[in-house]
Amino acid sequence: MAERCTWVIAKEPLYVEYHDKEWGVPVFDDRLLFEMLCLEGAQAGLSWWTILQKRENYRKAFDNFEGEKIIHYTDEKLQLLREDTGIVRNKLKIQSVVTNAKAFLRMQKEYGSFSNYIWSFVDNEPIVNHWGTMKEVPVSNEISDKMSKRLKKDGFKFVGGTICYSYMQAVGMVNDHTLECFCHPSHIEDKKILGH
Repeated sequence: MAERCTWVIAKEPLYVEYHDKEWGVPVFDDRLLFEMLCLEGAQAGLSWWTILQKRENYRKAFDNFEGEKIIHYTDEKLQLLREDTGIVRNKLKIQSVVTNAKAFLRMQKEYGSFSNYIWSFVDNEPIVNHWGTMKEVPVSNEISDKMSKRLKKDGFKFVGGTICYSYMQAVGMVNDHTLECFCHPSHIEDKKILGH
């Protein structure tokens, strides 16, 4: 049986699929990058498993994270979101999605794409780490702290250093699969999984 990172809840297919097919895989699609940024922010103070189970609800509630739609949300729409039991009903977290959508669209315009903006923090190349155990994996680092400061300056909310590092892991800017995990690049021969 294939080894996986120890944080995976093996009996939960949704978690296994997320680990096997998404976590640590580079994402360059603007919409998905924005979705993951919002979901990581929603996770603050909670577990990723909690958010992952609500992901489809989030997509329905927030118009599939289409920034152009989100920036036009009315007070009535925001009130409906605060009453939506399918998502985390935290007023500040809900409002942050609208705030972040505005910042996201600004960065798209300024950099040609949000992908260009966010990937510049790692010089457009995924960082592949070689951890022996999950205990070695940091919760933040110099890059995520730098990213956090910049994102805050550019108008984003719920983007602390720890959230930014978790985001980097989720969208493959950093690959933190442990060496024993079959998803670590060292186990993948003749398969070009990294890159555009």
